[in-house]
Amino acid sequence: MTDIENWLTRYAQTHKSLSNPVAYWLAAPMFVVGITGLLWALPVPLEFEEISPLLNWGSTFLMVTAVYYFIISLSLAIGLLPLLLGLAGTQMWLLNSGYPAIAVATGLLVAGASGLIFSRGGSLRSLLEDLQLIMIGPAWALSVVYRRFGIPI
Repeated sequence: MTDIENWLTRYAQTHKSLSNPVAYWLAAPMFVVGITGLLWALPVPLEFEEISPLLNWGSTFLMVTAVYYFIISLSLAIGLLPLLLGLAGTQMWLLNSGYPAIAVATGLLVAGASGLIFSRGGSLRSLLEDLQLIMIGPAWALSVVYRRFGIPI
């Protein structure tokens, strides 16, 4: 079994017993956007700003995520690039919108974490499992679509 198959199998197994799947599928993206937003808003070293105004902890997190996706599956990584670019675009829009970016990101993070706990029946242990697998979720969802259309993973 390959690394990607192991990750996808583990993700599927840990998410079979959701007490409220709708809450989970709403909370997980909020949590990811919140985490990315908080990382995006953190202060960066001057050297980062000299390289590019877009280089920050949030964009670094998304780049590392993209590299990891490419390591585990080329086809899934290509399919997930629009998601990662959309997350970056959302964060750039939020910073330029005039809204308090940290407050919005924190609100999304708290709402997402609360939804993840609620969707698993109030278990904090399951929240820790979700945190470990949060970036595998999009790959798992895309793998379901790929399998349906016969696209190799």
